[in-house]
Amino acid sequence: MKINKEGYWIIGITGLICVAIWVLVYIFITTPIAIMWIMAALLFAFWFFVTAFFREPRRVQIHDSELIFAPCDGRVVVTEIVSDDEYIKEEMMQISIFMSVTNVHMNWLPVGGEVEYFKHHHGRFLVAWHPKSSTENERTTTVIKLDDGRQVLMRQIAGFVARRIVSYMKPGTRAEQNSVMGFIKFGSRVDLLIPKDSELTVEIGDPVIGSQTPIARLKRREK
Repeated sequence: MKINKEGYWIIGITGLICVAIWVLVYIFITTPIAIMWIMAALLFAFWFFVTAFFREPRRVQIHDSELIFAPCDGRVVVTEIVSDDEYIKEEMMQISIFMSVTNVHMNWLPVGGEVEYFKHHHGRFLVAWHPKSSTENERTTTVIKLDDGRQVLMRQIAGFVARRIVSYMKPGTRAEQNSVMGFIKFGSRVDLLIPKDSELTVEIGDPVIGSQTPIARLKRREK
């Protein structure tokens, strides 16, 4: 199992804490040996869960300029028309995907093009399904300009548990479709704002796989 670099420090610290807890109990508390082995197994299971959270799956990188792919693993929780007030300043189709603690938490670029805009917003840590989490939580905003001039906006949103968002995006650089764009540690939600005339290929409640599941198809433009 390959581990994402964002987890190295957390995995190491968690392992040291688990070992320290076991050693302290062994030295200072009189406990039957069977209980000690059970405790060791539980601590190892907890450490393994934290390690697995940062797993980095190997996936085929798909390129299709007409399709918009899921930016993360999870479940679709929102599909609606919204008005973007931050950058694009027009009505867009919003697709929101919630990531549970068991999902891979890497994020991928749903489309290819130029990174036109990026901003990190400090904010609150409301639960990810709260309606205000898109605008009030700690988050990043990335806008990709497609080769035909249309724009796609992506938000990485922290949640109640998630406290750290990592993004590798830099304005002015080329974004390759379905390449890794970042990581959300221990959470929680990604919003995607796409042209509102796009054809949705998912519904609320559908599970999706990041970089593999098409969630919408761009409308062809007349030449």
